[in-house]
Amino acid sequence: MIRHSLISTAIITALSSFSAHAALVTGQVFDNNKQPLSYADVHVHGKAQSIKTDENGRFSINIDANSQLHISKNNFVDARVQVTETSSALNITLVPTSVESVVVYASALHKNSLEMISPVSVLSGDELRNKAKPTLGETLKGLPGVNASYFGPVSSSPIIRGLDGPRVKITQNGLDSSDASRIGPDHATSNDSLAAEQIEVLRGPATLLYGSGAIGGVVNVVDNRIPTDNIEQLTGAVEYSHDTVSNANTYAAKLETGHNNFNFHFDGTKRTGDDYQTPRFNLPEEEHEDHEGHDEEEHETATSVKNTFIDSQTVNFGTSYVGEHLTLGVSYGRIETDYGIPAHSHEHEHGHDHEHEHDEGEEEAVYARVEQDRWQGLMSYALHNNWIETINLRLGYTDYRHAEIEDGAIGTIFSNETTEARLNIEHKLGNWHGMAGYHFSDSDYDADGEEAFTPASKTTTHALFILEEKQFGDVTLELGARIEDYNIDSNVGAAAHDHDHDHEDDHTDEHANEITPYSKSFTNLSASAGAIWQYTPGQSIALSVSHSERAPLSAELLSNGVHIATGTYELGLGYAIEDGEIHFEPENIKQETSTNIDFGFRRFSGDFGYTVNFFYNDIANFYYQQNTGLVFDEEHGLEAAEPGHDDGMAVYQFVSKDAKLYGIEFDAHYQLNSNAMVKVFGDSTTAKLADDEGYLPRIPANKLGSELQYNISDWQFSLTGTHYFEQRDITAYETATDSYTLFDAQANYQLSVGPVDTQFYINVDNITDELGFVHSSFIKDEAPLPGRNFRIGLRGYF
Repeated sequence: MIRHSLISTAIITALSSFSAHAALVTGQVFDNNKQPLSYADVHVHGKAQSIKTDENGRFSINIDANSQLHISKNNFVDARVQVTETSSALNITLVPTSVESVVVYASALHKNSLEMISPVSVLSGDELRNKAKPTLGETLKGLPGVNASYFGPVSSSPIIRGLDGPRVKITQNGLDSSDASRIGPDHATSNDSLAAEQIEVLRGPATLLYGSGAIGGVVNVVDNRIPTDNIEQLTGAVEYSHDTVSNANTYAAKLETGHNNFNFHFDGTKRTGDDYQTPRFNLPEEEHEDHEGHDEEEHETATSVKNTFIDSQTVNFGTSYVGEHLTLGVSYGRIETDYGIPAHSHEHEHGHDHEHEHDEGEEEAVYARVEQDRWQGLMSYALHNNWIETINLRLGYTDYRHAEIEDGAIGTIFSNETTEARLNIEHKLGNWHGMAGYHFSDSDYDADGEEAFTPASKTTTHALFILEEKQFGDVTLELGARIEDYNIDSNVGAAAHDHDHDHEDDHTDEHANEITPYSKSFTNLSASAGAIWQYTPGQSIALSVSHSERAPLSAELLSNGVHIATGTYELGLGYAIEDGEIHFEPENIKQETSTNIDFGFRRFSGDFGYTVNFFYNDIANFYYQQNTGLVFDEEHGLEAAEPGHDDGMAVYQFVSKDAKLYGIEFDAHYQLNSNAMVKVFGDSTTAKLADDEGYLPRIPANKLGSELQYNISDWQFSLTGTHYFEQRDITAYETATDSYTLFDAQANYQLSVGPVDTQFYINVDNITDELGFVHSSFIKDEAPLPGRNFRIGLRGYF
């Protein structure tokens, strides 16, 4: 009891040891022409205090001993100034920049986009609203180093530097989105880019904070559903837009208000759309086979992609209490979405044509119905303390359900129930500033139905992490480490797909329904070291080296079944094929291990700026799907593929081999005058197996683009051209993809309608109606990119 009392006393003393050296610091903020900057934000790092400069750029603020002031203003590079209780009459100069500096919430250390060591891109404000699409992949694919998986415009996930699926973590306010989009490309992400405040893309491994699933990068969708600042009056926004290419209508609304430190948030969206139109293209041979046995002399063509409709609605509520030290909040969100799954053929599923016809003679569509309930909670306590700055706890619970419906009946249900908690303690120890924390995640995944190619599984992770930074003059050093216990439990059907037995005597196969309990634990270690040198205001060089480990997901480890969406039979790492039979032999499963080097040059000051990043990623035991040379059908099971015969589905198995990915990404901008800016951007990624064994599959094509922005009076114009190069670095079972060029234009007009700030806009996508195929898509030949689209919309703010 005495020992416990002493420990409790020590903890209470540490948490309540407020600095006795509080003082008032005064100063003035100028631009580089020595003109005072009014309404600049002045924030005491790690505290709840934040003020704005007056009309003469002056400020006064209470600080604790050895504090840091963070001064920011739009169109200027942020400044960080170390102060003590004796500091006074500070003169701070902000350097102008032609790009916006925004705080990156996923950074954990309150860094803005110009201070990050790891390469980062942020879409926010009007830029995000103008580029927002229904899916994350389509919204972000224009960024350097980012592409999209593209399973049609309603299911498109981000690809970062050639890596996607389980290697790219998609989060909402720092917590996992917890949908089934990492399981298959036909499963849409549940994050809504239309209602986001900003979207952050962290390129390269971000496993320290977000776990082994972030070995390729993180996409963090930030919203204000739990307000973290006090809202003094009723504000809101409404928007309507119409897309001609799919006859789509989108409605969105947001309301926020507050009173006496209590704040409330509401947002909702509604989107409906039909099948999207394309330039005329040739349908693949198997899509227009003449079932009456007549030979066709010409390819059948199409000008739309069937079964790409969407009917979606989301609603979100949130509330919070924001005090001087304590912030408490909770939010609830509901998603209900129906969307078509293109190229979802059942032709070979049971060894015979399984089409269902309407009265009109058309094939019955197969579509997905997604329902998700998501709760998030926040507790943050800011201490006026010498070494503990902030204690932050985020909680999340998600109940996700994805049903695939055929002939009006549910065929397969994928569900995922996830609980997540992240505890961060921000601290300052001597000259080191950092964050330590604990991360817990429990995911209960289930699949039931004919297309349940992955068995139910439960995945649990416990992790401890630490991230520290220290400034040495103009150089900031950052060190981090994470240790993660990863455990997966499942019940595996030992002979679920053994079809060689006699169907008339199924009872003689005593192993047909045998279930094998399976449990496997991994310890994933990650570490990183990086530095950024601000060798002159607004210009820097950044270098980072990281080591990351990742254990396989259940889909990579335990898949064993027909995956209709990709038209393949999938096998996981845990299986072996011997004499045409499948055996579960999950021995010697090794973790995927990445060693990544990033080197970047950046300039943001003045009229000219650029970011150039070089990366090299050496991955041991890289998990990917390899063609086995076998095919599968229900009648004969596994058998060797024969030239000229397309019966059965190709069998792909996850294997692990060493791989190397390297490349460059860049963007540059030049402010021609006060009204005009020109940008150039591009990326190149090479991904191949070690020892010259060939290229990895479905690696996005390189791209190069340019954008012109011009503002005059209340008008804003932009014209963007992006060239996607041909992709001929392919595997033996892929086909090359031709190049194409897309031109997009935007025009926005600002007007005032009473108290409402209104913006009318028109976007023209794919102006030249170019036919383009996405090499990274599983169904590229059946689902080209949309044709010319006019998007007309109206936004209002009050």
